[in-house]
Amino acid sequence: MILHCVFLRFKAAVSAAEKQAIFDSIADLKSVIPGMIDVKAGSNVSPEGLHGGFADGFIVTFEDEAARDAYLVHPDHVAVGDRLVAATDGGLAGLLVFDLIA
Repeated sequence: MILHCVFLRFKAAVSAAEKQAIFDSIADLKSVIPGMIDVKAGSNVSPEGLHGGFADGFIVTFEDEAARDAYLVHPDHVAVGDRLVAATDGGLAGLLVFDLIA
């Protein structure tokens, strides 16, 4: 399995409802992208204060690297990704992506 971890620095103007709508649109991709097993999303709740401004995020669990790779280029993912980048502070600089084998 692959855990695709994405940490976000949303623009201050992005409401909680808009964040949730973005997270919901990511979760909705499970119905169209094979090998996408699970999506967890939300705000950082760590008391350590070491988030570096990345206060929100999501983790997508994929069956394998091939499923993750298909997700990355899927047109529905690209559309959600564009919406996400537009909502982050600094565009792509407002995202941190980390994939690991579980």
